[in-house]
Amino acid sequence: MAITTDDKELLELFRDPSQRERAYTAIVKKYQEKIYWHVRRMVIDHDDAHDVVQNVFIKVWKSLDNFREDAKLYTWLYRIASNESLTFIEQQKKRQTVSFDGEQSGMADRLKADKDFDANKLEWKLQLAIQQLPEKQKLVFSLRYYDEMPYEDMSRILETSEGALKASYHHAVKKIEEYILNH
Repeated sequence: MAITTDDKELLELFRDPSQRERAYTAIVKKYQEKIYWHVRRMVIDHDDAHDVVQNVFIKVWKSLDNFREDAKLYTWLYRIASNESLTFIEQQKKRQTVSFDGEQSGMADRLKADKDFDANKLEWKLQLAIQQLPEKQKLVFSLRYYDEMPYEDMSRILETSEGALKASYHHAVKKIEEYILNH
């Protein structure tokens, strides 16, 4: 028997103890790739992203019973993924000693260490520019630019006003443009 991919039906199935694991597996299959790429853009490294995504879905398993459905399921998942990514980044910063270039250098160094790195290619310049942004701006830029997420959905995920998100995105774009033009 094929299982549905409709979120409401999956949540109903999850609440049935006999269907719980199947429903959870379907939720993971449906959202795992989107969540992975959202996290990966924040933490850069594949292995780190994989670890964070695992933590996200562990939290989802433990918390899904308490999901009130006052937001869309994907909004709730993105909020968990965003928070887990930010927590991971903060833990990484605490483990590193801050370099003379500031806190952001750790992620930029990881990006430069990639075997395919080429500083002359625009996509690499974009990634380096994104790494220079403060964490919250990086998150807003990623959700808007890569995920093409509407500000309304971002507002629910990040629990911030749409106006503040638009301003944050605008500032991020300006910083990225400036970085690309000057490097």
